[in-house]
Amino acid sequence: MAGLKRHHDGKIAGLYDLDKTLGRGHFAVVKLARHVFTGEKVAVKVIDKTKLDPMARGHLFQEVRCMKMVQHPNVVRLYEVIDTATKLYLILELGDGGDMYDCIMKHDGGLSEEVAKCYFAQIVHAISYCHRLHVVHRDLKPENVVFFEKQGVVKLTDFGFSNRFQPGKTLNTSCGSLAYSAPEILLGDEYDAPAVDIWSLGVILFMLVCGQPPFQEANDSETLTMIMDCKYTVPPHISHACKDLIAHMLQRDPKKRATLDEIERHEWLQGVDPSPATKLSTPLVSHRSLSEEEHGSIIQRMVLGGIADRDAITEALESNQYNHITATYFLLAERMLRDRQEREQHQTRSPSPSKTQFRQSWPTRVDVHQDVSDGLGGPAISHPGGPQSPCPQR
Repeated sequence: MAGLKRHHDGKIAGLYDLDKTLGRGHFAVVKLARHVFTGEKVAVKVIDKTKLDPMARGHLFQEVRCMKMVQHPNVVRLYEVIDTATKLYLILELGDGGDMYDCIMKHDGGLSEEVAKCYFAQIVHAISYCHRLHVVHRDLKPENVVFFEKQGVVKLTDFGFSNRFQPGKTLNTSCGSLAYSAPEILLGDEYDAPAVDIWSLGVILFMLVCGQPPFQEANDSETLTMIMDCKYTVPPHISHACKDLIAHMLQRDPKKRATLDEIERHEWLQGVDPSPATKLSTPLVSHRSLSEEEHGSIIQRMVLGGIADRDAITEALESNQYNHITATYFLLAERMLRDRQEREQHQTRSPSPSKTQFRQSWPTRVDVHQDVSDGLGGPAISHPGGPQSPCPQR
């Protein structure tokens, strides 16, 4: 797919119809799009490689690499990567409920603790998974948490500052957003990777239940001072348990910060299902989770539709590629599974767990081939994505 070009009629290589713009960044724009063959809607992150300096190119390379590794119900799924001479297109799962920042701004004084803990537990569950794969996000904030209202779940997105880390070894890249960044990052010190995500989790929880950031002053200089002094005020209506959890995450000394295990075991989060996505059948982690009949039906449709021959489809799936073949396969498979689950839920008010609780195991180790060149100007890149998860509506 090295010769792919964006057509002037609003299509990417004839595979996706581009629609309205959903968001913009310094070097990227996110657009709504429709996968032509399946008709499924997706989000497309379009990165202009000509505007990237060497550091930004490095972040982009890590973003793609880390998203391929992290296949989790509470992480926005990467379906396909299309690399051209000047643009990189990331084909992503489309959320339907906006981001968490907008949600918080609609609730003066914050969300109820019952709703907040449901969303927060899912974010913690996702970050815990990332850290087990030695991936640190480094830009955790409500704007990077997306709602999937039909499933009742929240998912992490934007791994633009993510990176691999080795336990016990420090990182030194200063990145992220001021209001959510740990003191050690803002000081430019070398830092323990997991601890900076913990700090950001503390800021997110504060915002969820209080409706505003813990450190927000008239200017950046005053905000920085408050972060360094770790000074914030929790409103009196917040429960003692919630205050305690926030305090254990917003510790100036990273060594004193709560670990993810301690957060998950904290009394405030007890009784909350951290991964209701196990009850969902989509997104699909592996084609092996399908029955032979379902797998065969999808391949037949793809062959008849001229996507690829049977051998090419099998090879793309077995080698875990992120190209137009695997994207088409997984989009078709997920629609089939959604339709099946809806039928089963209509048939009975108390669905049998054996039928509806389609449980998948998520990878605990992922081998990612370096199919994206560090310079991001080489041959086209490809590969599928990972899964999803629910809770009470906002």
